[in-house]
Amino acid sequence: MARRFVIGIVTTLAVCASVAMASSPAVETVGPLIDVAIRDWPVTVAAESVVEAVRQTTLGAQVAGRIVALDVKTGDTVRAGQVLARIDARTAEQAVAASRSQVAEAQANLGNAKRKYERSHDLVAQKFVSQAALDQAEAEYKAAQAQLATVTANEGQATAAQSFTTIVAPYAGVIGATHAELGDMAQPGKALLTIFDPRELRIVATVPQAALATIRLDVPIGVEIPAIDKTITATKATVIPLVDARTHTARVRLDLQAGEKLLPGQFARAHFTTGVKRALAVPATALLKRGEVTAVYVVDRAGRPQLRQVRVGESVGDRQVEILAGLSQGERIAANPVRAGMAPAIAGVSR
Repeated sequence: MARRFVIGIVTTLAVCASVAMASSPAVETVGPLIDVAIRDWPVTVAAESVVEAVRQTTLGAQVAGRIVALDVKTGDTVRAGQVLARIDARTAEQAVAASRSQVAEAQANLGNAKRKYERSHDLVAQKFVSQAALDQAEAEYKAAQAQLATVTANEGQATAAQSFTTIVAPYAGVIGATHAELGDMAQPGKALLTIFDPRELRIVATVPQAALATIRLDVPIGVEIPAIDKTITATKATVIPLVDARTHTARVRLDLQAGEKLLPGQFARAHFTTGVKRALAVPATALLKRGEVTAVYVVDRAGRPQLRQVRVGESVGDRQVEILAGLSQGERIAANPVRAGMAPAIAGVSR
């Protein structure tokens, strides 16, 4: 009973196609044909993936202060060394001034201690002061040297902290996100901006642990980008030697050629080859689906298309679908089922 119902649906589709074709004033051809053949197809496993930038950096504050300038926004393209934001530098400037004053004081004390040590050294030679007085002068001289080194280091630290009030781009790229607004209070460790380099992208695929041992990394790996209906080939694959204990999956990094027009965070689907299967398969675009019925247009030697129901299996190769029943090797089918359905020949049904 179910078989009669399915055949009835296919017959109805064929009759409707014939009526629509007869009412159309334009005469269409079947279009490109595909020779059906049994061949070896790669067996693949699909893994959900995401696009990420090889170089992506989150810039944060290293000093406390109010954000007084924020010269970029999300999506802006920046060059290396470009100023992105500024933090109020008045406190840092005062710290630098204080450190320089301490350095000047330490230099003066060092000069005084040096002259005192030299005089004591001469007086000891003349037996006017004791050796203890010389030792005391020497100790004061060395302490003054150490004090100068300390305040000099403090000055360098204050100068470095002053430079932290200006946030610059570490490399040319695009601003991916802004985590603060003009007037916000910056704190050490607080994220301000995220920048990434769009010229170097890669795919990170999440592969089930069970399939990790069967995937082949020595053959081309196709990456499907559904958002732009495009498939690209990875140039290199690297398995991250760590399995997630919660999801039992591992990550595989797929390097891409430079210049791919993708966006970080974009969804992708990587197809890893696990083996080879000998099967009869046709492109997925050659299948006509109406509800639960899947059919193709078989074209005879006279060029007449016939609508025929087929039973499909799993996907193989690059967007190919295995045909389990309904087609034989050597037959020809229409590559464009919609165009074939509008052809002038009357479509029939093969049981």
